[in-house]
Amino acid sequence: MTDVGGTPDTAAVPSTGIAPRVGEPAGGGMRVEAIGLTKRVPAGVLLEDVSLMIEPREVVAIVGGSGAGKTTLLDALAAVRPADEGTVRFDGVNVYQNLDALRPFLGYVPQEDIIHTELPLQTTLRYAARLRLPPTVSREEVDAAVANALGALDLRERRAVRVGALSGGQRKRASIAVELLTNPRVFFLDEPTSGLDPATAAELLQVLRKLAEGGTTVILTTHCPLDLKRCDRIAFLARGGRLAFVGTEEEAFRRFGVSSVEEVYARLAEAGKDAPGAWTESRVESPGMAAGSSDRQIGKRPQPGWFRQLGVLTQRTAETLFRNRLTMAILLGSPAAVVLMFAILFRPGAFDVHNPSPSAILMIVFWIAFAAFFFGLTYGLLQVVTERPIVAREHLVGLRLGAYVVSKLLVLLPFLLVVVVLMLGVLRALDRLPPMGLATYLSVGVTLMLEAAGGLTLGLLTSAAVRNASQATLALPLLCFPAVLFSGAILPVHIMAGVGAGISVAMPVRWAFEAIGHDLGVRQLLLGGGSPLGPPLVASYGGAGSHATGTYWAILLVFCLVFLIGAGLTLRSTVRGGTR
Repeated sequence: MTDVGGTPDTAAVPSTGIAPRVGEPAGGGMRVEAIGLTKRVPAGVLLEDVSLMIEPREVVAIVGGSGAGKTTLLDALAAVRPADEGTVRFDGVNVYQNLDALRPFLGYVPQEDIIHTELPLQTTLRYAARLRLPPTVSREEVDAAVANALGALDLRERRAVRVGALSGGQRKRASIAVELLTNPRVFFLDEPTSGLDPATAAELLQVLRKLAEGGTTVILTTHCPLDLKRCDRIAFLARGGRLAFVGTEEEAFRRFGVSSVEEVYARLAEAGKDAPGAWTESRVESPGMAAGSSDRQIGKRPQPGWFRQLGVLTQRTAETLFRNRLTMAILLGSPAAVVLMFAILFRPGAFDVHNPSPSAILMIVFWIAFAAFFFGLTYGLLQVVTERPIVAREHLVGLRLGAYVVSKLLVLLPFLLVVVVLMLGVLRALDRLPPMGLATYLSVGVTLMLEAAGGLTLGLLTSAAVRNASQATLALPLLCFPAVLFSGAILPVHIMAGVGAGISVAMPVRWAFEAIGHDLGVRQLLLGGGSPLGPPLVASYGGAGSHATGTYWAILLVFCLVFLIGAGLTLRSTVRGGTR
């Protein structure tokens, strides 16, 4: 890497061979202009009339005390969470009005890691490039962009290492490498040196300086005074999100009459407590801001299509799963353990027409139905919430959330098919299910797959709605208990209380339970079999299982579609609204 102030290494700037279109920013960093940014929440004001200008190829730090609004200002400048009032322009282009067109030119690295830890670094970057670069980019250009990003951040020797095995500083640089794939002209980083030792932090700041020299405007937040010495200018925020000063470190010392950054913080805290406005200025203007710049439009770079993204996301999800041995063991081992428990729990011959066991028949049908729903639900519960920071960042650069949700479905449904085949095959081989034809078991299999898909999409919906993995885990019993109690197996629907009967309509397990009973001819077996308990038991369950199989399939399919659409809409809401 070059030293601070050294000769720019132009070869280190990633290139995809994509020429800018008419109206797009050409090479070099962008001028970032903020005018009157204000952000309010019910609890108060986060930003108050902030105006500043950041010149191309500058490294600028946003600093201030806790709650001063550093991240809020960074997010407003990057259009991650736009300000309620005010304007942000990049080279005269209104960012909020042209966000879709400008996204390929923005780099944003939050505090959280925004890369999959299970994949090798080079593989992670390849997937990111295929999701972000235009559809006309060839495989060779993708590989070139990946190689250049690795070289720019001195990560070539670590390209085959699993991301989770990288050091903290290397992971942060890996997150930056993902952003470099699209040749960003302006780079935003939220506390990039947080948690790093001084030597690693200094190395990272040197990398950012190198990027600025190569043609990128760099804006970061930090709480480390040592970081400021490597920045061109510093924007100090006072309490209430007021901009107090913009300039070099030496200029700040003269402005506040101090000799250290710590003393600047103390002066700003003092002004915030005792003399609001003593040190702050509501607007801090830079040369050229007074003249302003008119809004102009910008051409939009082509983005990968929905189906292309679906293919890439499906491959990435599958590879991530297969590389995690523990996850694979749970995905395949837990159904095998449950089927074994079923075989131990139920005696053979329950469906013997001459001597049926009515209670065992109902329980076998119910637990088969519940198992398919349960595994679908558990497979989906952690899929979205554990990747939300990654999804949120990728959505900012054009990730289609619908393709993301559907990719999870495509990867996990084959695992559920294995569960269904294993369950039906083993239980039939052990005489826990009746000797019926292949057509019957294909029909039962379709029912169970539709129900499992309903459970999976419900799990994805829940995963998109919760804020962390702990909440997803706690949601599991809340979703399973109603599925058991209102399934119509333990207590027939027609003798439930009115509210309970209404709730049972929304339970996929109920409809799968009835559909399986219909396909296996449970009503006829109990009415015409050798057990005297059969007829009264059928009477107690009313009309359960009397509809055509297609009717039950249609109901289960509706559940799948509603939950799937709900997952996409919920994810869109949480990603746009912010869940940090």
